[in-house]
Amino acid sequence: MQEQMTQAFPPPPRADEFSELVKKRLDDVKNSGSTRETVTVDWNGQSLHCEVIDCPIGAVYFNPSTHRIRAQRSHNPAKDEALSNDPWGGESQEYLQFLLQADPANPSRRDPDFDKLKEDLEKFGQNDPGLITHYGILVNGNTRTAALRELGQQTMRVGVLPESFTRADIDAVELSLQLRRDHRRDYSYINRLLAMEEQAKLGRTPEAIAKDFRIRVSTFQQERWILSTIREQIDRSKNGGGIGLRLVDFEDHQEKLKELHRAYEKLAAAEPDRADVLKELRMAAITLGFAKTDVRHIDESFRDRYLSQTIPAGFSEPTVEQAAVTVPGLGGVTLPGASSAVSVARALNDKVLRAKATVGTSGTLVPEEDRRKAQDVFEGAKDAFDKAIDAAGRDARLKKRKQLAPARLADACANIDQTVVELVQARASRSLDEEAFDEAVLKLRASLRKLAQQAGRGTATPGDGVAWLLEAVALEAS
Repeated sequence: MQEQMTQAFPPPPRADEFSELVKKRLDDVKNSGSTRETVTVDWNGQSLHCEVIDCPIGAVYFNPSTHRIRAQRSHNPAKDEALSNDPWGGESQEYLQFLLQADPANPSRRDPDFDKLKEDLEKFGQNDPGLITHYGILVNGNTRTAALRELGQQTMRVGVLPESFTRADIDAVELSLQLRRDHRRDYSYINRLLAMEEQAKLGRTPEAIAKDFRIRVSTFQQERWILSTIREQIDRSKNGGGIGLRLVDFEDHQEKLKELHRAYEKLAAAEPDRADVLKELRMAAITLGFAKTDVRHIDESFRDRYLSQTIPAGFSEPTVEQAAVTVPGLGGVTLPGASSAVSVARALNDKVLRAKATVGTSGTLVPEEDRRKAQDVFEGAKDAFDKAIDAAGRDARLKKRKQLAPARLADACANIDQTVVELVQARASRSLDEEAFDEAVLKLRASLRKLAQQAGRGTATPGDGVAWLLEAVALEAS
């Protein structure tokens, strides 16, 4: 249902009746003679001042197109479909209310930030007005409305957009309000990606979109790559077109996905196949729920060096479709598909994706036997990755220890080079503390002796550097 995110919904029930109420309230405000409250919004690069009225809170509708819960709508596919078919019905509006108070990363849980907002509204009241269309659709303040309804409030203050506003105008205003970054609950990561995608589909340039979102163009391109990758993973998780993963399943993986993109781009420039292997293996680890520090241990050689020792035999055999590609219209002629390493990594990731999708499906949509088999696959893959990552981590720590002494010595050389510069400057200004400098040189001599003693141990044929050090210290001692 996510492809319907730009769907043009029909007016809600009793839209004309609500519009008349709005017009009457606006007239009352204009004729009251008192100071009129307005809310300012950005529209087409201009400031638009909307009159604020008191509105019955039970008469407004949650916005089914709000960017705030775009990704979370897929939490319940049946209710998402009902929402697309009948956005103003009681069940659909209740589903929106549920999503607005839910944790963006796990809608099954209530969001603590929602309860903080509710507590703030109960204690201090509504500080900022919401924003509605003439038909009573909320453009801004959906979450506040959900909280106020739970508090039993009967009315709320809202600004009213011009009656002539189109759906595109409304979506643009909502986005601009959120991008001010002055609200209590920012869009979740996936919803920001969807908002960027929507702007791109409207034909706006990357430069313009990046400016609106206050990011660099390179970051915008990175976010587009990440969303494309997520959609690809979702499509591949649908075994035979069945139930698959959801956008919300990737909500907590922002930093891991960004690190994957950086590593992939760096490797793809020189070795595209190895970059694809890296991508498949890291995405499998992300799906399995490994932490960012664990995923970092996975490089393009991870499968051959570590995972092949722990993964069950036959777990990642490539399918016929992955092994070769048939060219239409050429009498069944086939061309080689991805390389063997890519095919194997892709098959492994597909298995993990489909297992995760099956295990995560609630209700009776999946037979219990299928769910049990998928759970076994998922746990088997996670155990294999866990052992392989542990081995890779040990090697990385060992490598770091091996490189630590040379790195320390390189730092010491840099410090000595800087000392030379500062010594010249001190002598030129006649500010050098000769006694303190002499004591420091003696400490250096002692340190070099210790270094030579350890560097010469167990080395029958020392390299030029160590040989020089040993000779210099021996000469100094004689």
